[in-house]
Amino acid sequence: MSGGEHNPTRPQTRTAGRKGIVIAVSCAAFAVGMIGAAYASVPLYQLFCQVTGYGGTTQRAETGSSRVIDRTVIVRFDGNVSGDLPWAFQPNDRQVTVKLGETREVSYRVKNNSDKAVTGQATFNVTPNAAGVYFNKIACFCFDNQTLQPGEELDMPIVFYVDPDMLEADELKNAPGITLSYTFFKVDDADESVAAAPEMGAGEDTINKL
Repeated sequence: MSGGEHNPTRPQTRTAGRKGIVIAVSCAAFAVGMIGAAYASVPLYQLFCQVTGYGGTTQRAETGSSRVIDRTVIVRFDGNVSGDLPWAFQPNDRQVTVKLGETREVSYRVKNNSDKAVTGQATFNVTPNAAGVYFNKIACFCFDNQTLQPGEELDMPIVFYVDPDMLEADELKNAPGITLSYTFFKVDDADESVAAAPEMGAGEDTINKL
């Protein structure tokens, strides 16, 4: 090939080189981003769930709703315990019917069936998942760890309301039934701060282990 002829492979080689650099830089940036996400993922995920109600995550409210409307919804309650936690745990009421915006208090019964003090933490969600952003808790035992002494049994309250804005969501406009579900897990760190629920009076009936 003569000196005046154009070599078509040189621009292709330079283009391929630039693409390789871009890919390498992108991969490096992605790796750095993943490392950062590993540290921030838990709090960011929790914040995302609380704001959006993603996965049926409920909301936390300081006061009751300023608006109550004459539409009702059935709220059902479910209780579960992880296999390593020696507790019995179940709702005192399987379901209640509430007006949208109405503040209501319900409770769960819990008993430590072991011969030593045990600390547990409750996780929770509601179904349908889309209802999570409209389900507001004013007070709940799930906000803190709970410690039960050997054989201790008590009622743990929940104060909540369902936002009337729920009816603006297409999938919820017919006010379908909502299920609030809790699962208690054992907390192994005894140094963690706990908030014990009020003790029940003597003579209260015990509950069978679930």
